[in-house]
Amino acid sequence: MDGNGRWARERGLPRTKGHYEGLTTAKNIVRAASDAGIQYVTLYVFSTENWKRTADEVGFIMGLVKQFLRNEMDFYRENKIRVRYTGDQAGLSPEIWKEVDDVMQATKDFPGLQVVLALNYGGRDEICRAMRQICRDRASPVPTTGGGTPPVITIDDISAAMDNPDIPDPDLIIRTAGEFRTSNFLLWEAAYAEYYISDKFWPDFNPEDFSQALHWYQHRDRRFGAIGAAA
Repeated sequence: MDGNGRWARERGLPRTKGHYEGLTTAKNIVRAASDAGIQYVTLYVFSTENWKRTADEVGFIMGLVKQFLRNEMDFYRENKIRVRYTGDQAGLSPEIWKEVDDVMQATKDFPGLQVVLALNYGGRDEICRAMRQICRDRASPVPTTGGGTPPVITIDDISAAMDNPDIPDPDLIIRTAGEFRTSNFLLWEAAYAEYYISDKFWPDFNPEDFSQALHWYQHRDRRFGAIGAAA
């Protein structure tokens, strides 16, 4: 959800104002996704690389996360939204994790849109954590030097060890602020996702823009490496 800081800078406002407006946008887009009958939305809230930002900015973003989780329970209940998580829990403060866990437990039986919060998330980190989990489950680490036969690890094995293996791979990834890079987001799951690029900064992205992205997606020819009828 790119462009919060640039949106604020263009208006002579502090970056924190951009993040605040971005939170409002996130809620509007979640509601639009729910109204459209979409089953899963992942919001890239905070990456494993975002810790490089100033302590003040990081603290403000984490405060917004708490606000979004704590104050929007009526919104989740009204729209039957289930909140889920992806990322490295160990890197979060106990206070933040409690907020995340509380709302996940409170919404776990809601049958509507599932909103996955990617918080302290990195695609490479998720793959590494999945591989470590596979090794732990097999109680035999992958050899790092010559000799012996390394264990067979399949694509299905890795997919099953990811943070949310029950959630299907993303069909559509929307990038705002004209960015044309993956930014370490869902690297494993997004192998065949369609990327939609909007020039708008995230605080300006609205439900009409979201609808246009869905319309664009509906006209994509998704072949998954095959051709014609085999796709």
